Amino acid sequence: MTVPITDAARPFGTVGTAMVTPFSADGERLDLDAAQAVAAHLVAHGNDTLVVNGTTGESPTTTDEEKLALVKAVREAVGSDVTLLAGVGSNDTRHSIELARAHGDLDLQGLLVVTPYYSRPSQEGIIAHTEQVADATDLPVLLYDIPSRSGVPLAHETLLRLAQNERILAVKDAKGDLQQAALITAQSDLVYYSGEDALNLAWLALGAAGIVSVVGHVAGDLEAQMAAAVNDGDLPAAQQINRRLAPVVQAIMSRMPGVVAAKTALVLQGVLPHAAVRGPLVPASAPQIAELTEALGGLEGIPPLV
Repeated sequence: MTVPITDAARPFGTVGTAMVTPFSADGERLDLDAAQAVAAHLVAHGNDTLVVNGTTGESPTTTDEEKLALVKAVREAVGSDVTLLAGVGSNDTRHSIELARAHGDLDLQGLLVVTPYYSRPSQEGIIAHTEQVADATDLPVLLYDIPSRSGVPLAHETLLRLAQNERILAVKDAKGDLQQAALITAQSDLVYYSGEDALNLAWLALGAAGIVSVVGHVAGDLEAQMAAAVNDGDLPAAQQINRRLAPVVQAIMSRMPGVVAAKTALVLQGVLPHAAVRGPLVPASAPQIAELTEALGGLEGIPPLV
């Protein structure tokens, strides 16, 4: 289900999933065939946007060569009508610039640039880093504000200054500051995407352009229906869908790392052959798998378990 709205209002689509990166069973190599199958599955089930090489794509443990190969494979699988973004951010400005440039000639609609993590830079450092990465190509940029991982939030004035860069169009927000977002959208042209599945409805109701989800791996159809209901002004319908999604959000986003849960769920739905991850991540435990099976098994409107 598509939502009729202008490209300027939703520069990176409406319902996006931060896609997992499938590996061989031993985790040693990419499984590009499996990646293409996952990408096609997501597009067939409600997603109009895919984001590869983000945190859920295990970007800290994939090489630059693997990142580029994944982008090419996913684009081949989903065709030209699907919005495709790639994560290029890191805590090394030079490396991020190089990676952005390496993506510049690929068939992408944008780059995801996370706040530099671990180093805890100043806001001036964040601005310098982000603008240098944004200026490395002509591709539009989706900022990723996730202080729980980066250690530093994007401050109000930082967002306003970054909004002045013609390539920086939107923010994927995973810090949940709805009031800041309301002010930023009133004072600039930046648009917001929910980066936290538990707050998807809240963000959509506030006027966010869309969502970039982990739960979208298994429930993209329902998320698309919820977004469409908000767009149509049918808040009760959106609330009903959100209540149905709540147990799945709980099971995927709070019981184990999201990528572990997403891969496990895709195995349960028969989309992936196994749920191999790279260290330091470890596979889901038997109790975690049981809880996830129960949450998915009780939800209508998603692909069935096998």
